[in-house]
Amino acid sequence: MERGKGPSLVCFQLLIPTLKLCLHLNTKKNRLTLFSSGSQMDEANERVEKTGETSGCEVQTNQEPHEGMVFESESTAKSFYDDYARRVGFQTRVMSSRKSERDGSVISRGVGCRGSSENRSKGHESCLAMVLLKKEKLGTWVIRRFVRDHNHPIVPHSHISRRELDEKDIRIQELTAELRVKRRLSTTYKEQLITFMKDVEDHNGHLSTKIQLVYDNLKKLERDELLRRK
Repeated sequence: MERGKGPSLVCFQLLIPTLKLCLHLNTKKNRLTLFSSGSQMDEANERVEKTGETSGCEVQTNQEPHEGMVFESESTAKSFYDDYARRVGFQTRVMSSRKSERDGSVISRGVGCRGSSENRSKGHESCLAMVLLKKEKLGTWVIRRFVRDHNHPIVPHSHISRRELDEKDIRIQELTAELRVKRRLSTTYKEQLITFMKDVEDHNGHLSTKIQLVYDNLKKLERDELLRRK
C-alpha cells in the first residue's frame, strides 16, 4: 500500500498485479473517491496534482449509507455508520458477526440501532435499522444491506443534549444496573438466611427444652432408685 499527501488530500494506493485501486480523500471538500485501473488512477492523480479535484465513484463522508458503498477497512466503515448515526440521532451496537472458517478473521459484521419500540402485545421490539458490512477478496469492506427506517422516534444530532451518553457512560449505566440487581439479590438472600437461622435457633431451643426435660427425669429416676435401696 502506498500513501501520499497533499495540502488537502490523502491518497491510498492498493497495488495488485492485475488491478490498481486508489482512494483519494479531499479534506477540504470532505470527499472520498475510489479509482480503479492504472490509466484511470494516473489521470486522477494528474488531475488532483493540477487542480485538487477528484472524480469517479465518490463517497462523501456526510452522506447517507447505501448498498454498494466501499470502504478501506471495517473500522472505516463502522466509523462512517457511527457518524451517520450521530447526525441522524441514534446510537449503534454490533448485532452480528461472522468469521472465516479458514483463518478466523471477521468477514461480515452487522451494525444497527441500539433503540427499541414498545408494543402492548409483544413488549419491547428491537429496532431493525442497520447496515450489513462484508469483506471483499481485495480486503475492502462493502455495505451489502442498509435498512434506514426505525421503529421508534429519533432525535437529530443538533437537538441532542451535550449530556448524551457515550459508550463509556452506557457501560457504566449497565454495570450500575447490574450492581443494583446483585444488591437486591444479596438483600433477599440475607433475609432468607436470617429467617433460616431463626428457624434453626427456635428448633434448637425446642430440642434443648426436651433434652433438659429428659435429663431432669433421669435425675429423678436416679434419686428414686437410691431412696428405694436405702
